[in-house]
Amino acid sequence: MGVALGGTKDIDKLRGGYYTPKPIADFICRWAIRSSAETVLEPSCGDGNFIEAAIQRFLALGLTQTELLGHLQGVELMEDEAAKAKARAEGYGLNSTTIANSDFFRFVRDLPAEKRYDVVVGNPPFIRYQNFPEKHRSLAITLMSEYGIIPNKLTNIWVPFLVIAANRLAEGGRLGMVIPAELFQVKYAADTRVFLSHFFQRITIVTFTKLVFDGIQQEVVLLLCEKAAADNHGIRVVELLSLEALLALDVAKIQEAPVKVLDHSREKWTKYFLDIDEIEVMRRTKADASIRTCGEYMQVDVGIVTGRNEFFMLKSDKVASLGLSDHVQRVVSKSPQLKGIVFRNQDFTDNSDDQNPTHLFVPPNLAFDELPAVCQDYIKDGEAQEFNTGYKCKIRKRWYITPSLSRPHGFALRQVNEFPKLIVNEGEASSTDTIHRVRFNPGVNPQLAVVSFLNSLTFAFSEILGRSYGGGVLTFEPTEVEELPLPMLLRTDAVDFEEIDQLMREKKVVQALDIVDQALLVDQLGYTWEEVLAFRSVWKKLSGRRIGRKKKAE
Repeated sequence: MGVALGGTKDIDKLRGGYYTPKPIADFICRWAIRSSAETVLEPSCGDGNFIEAAIQRFLALGLTQTELLGHLQGVELMEDEAAKAKARAEGYGLNSTTIANSDFFRFVRDLPAEKRYDVVVGNPPFIRYQNFPEKHRSLAITLMSEYGIIPNKLTNIWVPFLVIAANRLAEGGRLGMVIPAELFQVKYAADTRVFLSHFFQRITIVTFTKLVFDGIQQEVVLLLCEKAAADNHGIRVVELLSLEALLALDVAKIQEAPVKVLDHSREKWTKYFLDIDEIEVMRRTKADASIRTCGEYMQVDVGIVTGRNEFFMLKSDKVASLGLSDHVQRVVSKSPQLKGIVFRNQDFTDNSDDQNPTHLFVPPNLAFDELPAVCQDYIKDGEAQEFNTGYKCKIRKRWYITPSLSRPHGFALRQVNEFPKLIVNEGEASSTDTIHRVRFNPGVNPQLAVVSFLNSLTFAFSEILGRSYGGGVLTFEPTEVEELPLPMLLRTDAVDFEEIDQLMREKKVVQALDIVDQALLVDQLGYTWEEVLAFRSVWKKLSGRRIGRKKKAE
């Protein structure tokens, strides 16, 4: 079935509007089903795309239609979709028991303990855990806990579908599923990555440069797992341009491709896009105790959550016309407003002159009747437009009072296009939640920290530790910024701060990297330029992949 929905609560959409393209279903069944004697489970069969692909695979392997019964089992929660799948199966002479109109988790619970399948195929729902009906969710949690995995509220429902179905595989069984690419990188899938690395001897992941589901920005991968493999144990990633390339892909050629040693830790799998030598360089560096992390130099926190930027964020001319100049605070709200590696008063002025909303409405924290008249007038206008009815605003004691207004020492980009960046805050501004706030630890020189951050080693790890979705943007949570390795310059005269700031403003990032890499990685830490360029190659390869995917999606 497959649902790439995220936040919808529309129950009709739980059955999914994004069914598996036929080339994908056909390919997975060709790879997974290798004998006419095998049995197949499809845990979320939707209207039957995988069921029909599996039937056609069995027919190609020599079964007749009269011999198909008992080789396939589909499960589908939504009654109308199950009916469609049954109709497709009946077209090949299969009876209605081939498709169970049931919650998959209840179906598994009621199976005999010894019941196993040779193959699992499918495209499980991509739905946020909290949006999945409680009666299904609670049973999934119970079954997952039996396998030692406890989902949290961030978990997507594809995780229990994958784990629970895998545990119904026979010895030597194979699993082929369409899975969100977030498997590689999100923290809620860390236990799933560990499970897969232990449960299967060989994992093949097929990725696409172009997005393969029309109408959505969800990147998916084909997860091909084998419980038993004669050789080549580990993981490999096969990158294809499009569905057309998948049609031309020889399944046998995949089996001949070399694999990489699979790390059994909770680390992200983005690194497996790299060559074996590149992975080894990154592993050695990560194990180097002398390379400290950002979290040892700074605390990173989310920016201000206004609850309604349209009300709270104001342009300079509006502040002046409403007489609110005594009741606003400077703020930055978008990455392009942080052009260099330092934010100064002139930057604030430039942003204001460019008609950016650079002021945050901050009235006194008083009852409405005690507020200055200009604040009362503005708040009344906001209430007339129902700005006070949004969730974040209405749960506050006073909806017009935004919490956590601290001005940080610096900023960290939350969303990154080409490269990550830290910025020193000398402009007395704070930031909205599109930009993280940074507070440097005592004794840390902010200018040294933000200059040191601009090195090829840190850039390489940023692509592995950050998260990229279908749109190509690299996203960091505060803890992910804190986890980034940050070798630190020891001397303030090692690099000219103003020169680096100017280069960054001119978007000459490679020239800035050349200077910092020489001073920090080569002169201070003793890396060779060959090693430095290996880090830079990792950064360019991974950033180029996600940015290229964004351009192809546009």
